[in-house]
Amino acid sequence: MAQTDKDYALTPVPKDKRKGFISMFFVMLGFTFFSSSMVAGGTLGQGLDMKQFIITVLIGNLILGIYASLLGLVGAKSGLTTHLLTSHSFGKKGSYLTSFLLSAIQVGWFGVGVATFAIMVNKATGINLILLIIISGILMTSTAYWGMKALTILSMVAVPAIAILGSFSIFQATEEVGGFASLMQLEPSETMTYTLALSICIGSFIGGATLTADFTRFSKSKLNGFLTTFIAYFIGNSLMFAFGMVGTLALGLADVSDVMFAQGLLIPAIVVLGLNIWSTNDNSLYTSGLGFSHITKLPKNKIVIFNGLVGTILSLVVYNNFISWLTLLGSTIPSIGAIILADYFLLRRKDGYQEKKMKNVQISAVIAWVFGIVAANLLPGIPPVNAIITSVVVYSIATAIEHGVLRNKKGVSQPYPQMEKI
Repeated sequence: MAQTDKDYALTPVPKDKRKGFISMFFVMLGFTFFSSSMVAGGTLGQGLDMKQFIITVLIGNLILGIYASLLGLVGAKSGLTTHLLTSHSFGKKGSYLTSFLLSAIQVGWFGVGVATFAIMVNKATGINLILLIIISGILMTSTAYWGMKALTILSMVAVPAIAILGSFSIFQATEEVGGFASLMQLEPSETMTYTLALSICIGSFIGGATLTADFTRFSKSKLNGFLTTFIAYFIGNSLMFAFGMVGTLALGLADVSDVMFAQGLLIPAIVVLGLNIWSTNDNSLYTSGLGFSHITKLPKNKIVIFNGLVGTILSLVVYNNFISWLTLLGSTIPSIGAIILADYFLLRRKDGYQEKKMKNVQISAVIAWVFGIVAANLLPGIPPVNAIITSVVVYSIATAIEHGVLRNKKGVSQPYPQMEKI
C-alpha cells in the first residue's frame, strides 16, 4: 500500500486537512522570528532616530506584509505549494528553474543557521563546535521531516518563549541606558536615507515572504491565509527589528541572544537563540524539500533528510564564504512572487489552476522575471519593490500581447483578462 503524502508536496491540500487560525498564526510567527531581521533592525538603529525608525519599520513591514499575505491568500485558496503555483505561471518545465533556485537558497540559509547557532554556543560554553553542528543539524532537520504538524508544535513553543524572554532582556537593556525616554533621545551614529532604510527593512525577509504559500495552503480559508500572514509579518518582523534596534543602541549587540549572553543569562540566551534559529531553519528546509520534490517527484521527506545532511555538512563553508552570494541570489526572488500574483489575478482568479492549460515554458513569465531582476539591481529606489512592480507590469503587458496574438490567429474574440477582485 502506497504511503500517504501528509504534506501534499505534489497535490493540493484537501479541505478536510486544513488547519485553523491559531495553528497557522503560530507557524507564520515562528517563520518571521528571524535573527537576520534583528541584525537589520540594529543597522537601522545606527542610522535613524527613533521617530524615523518607527516610520520605516511600519511602512516597510506594511509593504512586506501585503506582499506576503496576498501570496498567502493564493496559497490558501489553491492549496498549492509555491512550486506548484510556479508550474502554472512559469510553465511545467520553466518552474524547475525557479524551484531549484528557491530551494538551493533555502538549503544555503539552513546551513548558515546551523553554523550561527553552533558558533555562538561554542563561544559561550566551550562545547565542541562540530558536535554542536551535528546535534543542531539533526534537530532542525527532524521537524522539517515530520512536516506541518511538527512545525506547528515547535512554533507554539518557540514563539511565546522568544517573545517573553527576549522582551525581558530588552527591557533590562533599556533600563541600563536610563529607560525608554533616554533611548528615545539617543542620536544615530550614522545617517541613512529612507530609501536605504526601507530597502533594508523590506529586503530582510522578502525571500521568505515569497514562499508563504508553502504554509498557508493548509489554511481553512483564504481570509485566514491572508490575515495570519499579514498579522504575523507585521507583528513578528516589527518585534525582531525592535529587539535589534534596542540591543544595538543599548549594548552594541543586535541579536537578542547576544544581549542575553552579555547580561549573563546563559541558559535563556541558548534557549532563545536555539528556538529563534530552529523555528526559521526548519521552515527553510521544509520549503526546500517541497521544491526539490516538485523537480524530482521524489518524496519530500527523503529530500528533506538529504538537504539537511548537505546543509549541515557544508554549514561552516557556507557561513564563512557564501552569505554574500546567498544575499545576491536573493535579489532574484521577489519577481517570482510578483509573477505568481499577477498570474493569479489576471488568469486564475476566476477559473482556478487547471493542469490541462499548463504550458511547458511560459515565455512571458521568464521575460518578466528577467526584467524584475534587472530592475532590482540597476534602478534607483527600493530594489525589492522595483522588482515586484516591474515584473507585474511586464508580465501584464506580455500576457496582453500573447492574448492578442492568439486572438488574431484564431480569428475569434478573445478578450484580454482583467484584474479581478479578491
